[in-house]
Amino acid sequence: MAGEMKMRIKAHLDGHRELFARLDDLAGPLEEAAKLVAAALSSGGRVYLAGNGGSAADAQHIAAEMEGRYLVDRPARAVHTLGANTSTLSSIGNDDGFDRVFARQVEGFVNPGDLLILISTSGKSPNLILAAEAAGAKGVGVIGLLGKDGGALLPLCDLPLLVPSDHTPWIQEAHIALGHLLCELTDHIMVGQ
Repeated sequence: MAGEMKMRIKAHLDGHRELFARLDDLAGPLEEAAKLVAAALSSGGRVYLAGNGGSAADAQHIAAEMEGRYLVDRPARAVHTLGANTSTLSSIGNDDGFDRVFARQVEGFVNPGDLLILISTSGKSPNLILAAEAAGAKGVGVIGLLGKDGGALLPLCDLPLLVPSDHTPWIQEAHIALGHLLCELTDHIMVGQ
């Protein structure tokens, strides 16, 4: 039993390391994403994030780092997570269907000059696809933290950050690492530290 557990741990960490070595290819797009976030915030815009399940938790985590404080002291930023208000989420889901929970909020809150970051391991979630379409209709830029082949969400993203893996846990681990880097790079652009 102990040997089997150690093998599982080693296999997971080996796969994680191999994937993270390939994330170097995302350095350029990640830098561009940070520039887009910084530009939106510097011009008075807001950044909105959304995801489902674990990706919803990642959206809240990244928003908290950006809105509050990541590594340096700086002013608060206008960064919010769509779907974090359960009353809104359940109301829209009940009245319009779960596929519309994010699109409805994009229609109500998100404006030109803002930025939408969508997080999905598969890129196949109808509610994120509709949110991207709603953002596009308003001229709002969309960054996608995606995995697998990017799904139907990939072509709807102005800037996709596609994690090259089909393994959901590793994609999620990479998404939070990319989210942390996005926070760090945005801080560097905006406050120079």
